[in-house]
Amino acid sequence: MSGETEVYFYHLENRTLDQVLPGLLERSLARGWRAAVQAASKERVEALNTLLWTYREDSFLPHGAASDGTPAAQPVYLTDEEDNPNEAAVRFLVDGATLADASAYTRVVHLLDGRDPDAVAQARAVWTAAKEQGYAVSYWQQDDEGRWQQKA
Repeated sequence: MSGETEVYFYHLENRTLDQVLPGLLERSLARGWRAAVQAASKERVEALNTLLWTYREDSFLPHGAASDGTPAAQPVYLTDEEDNPNEAAVRFLVDGATLADASAYTRVVHLLDGRDPDAVAQARAVWTAAKEQGYAVSYWQQDDEGRWQQKA
């Protein structure tokens, strides 16, 4: 099963998580995937909930957290736990959030602040563990124009 799951690492340097995450979620939904975003705290979940309502005036990104009710109906589910009530195909891990078992997902995406040495060290450890578990792993960085370039 683990061979079917892709584990991506997105190394952020020029743009912040708040600038990058909405676009990645839009692309996931365009592929027909439900998404889950796991943050490290309930406060961060609430901040992301607000962000996804306000990041652009001309579009709407359907999402919600457990506190909004009906989590199973959300195309994008925000959480600080490892739950997956919306049966997401892709899981985004932000702010150092961890996931014990990635095998239920088509893709797991770790978003890390490349300017934070602790975040980079954690990502290296997770990369090593994911490879050892047989997952297909890849590492991406943004260029100056904001396009993702595969580095490994």
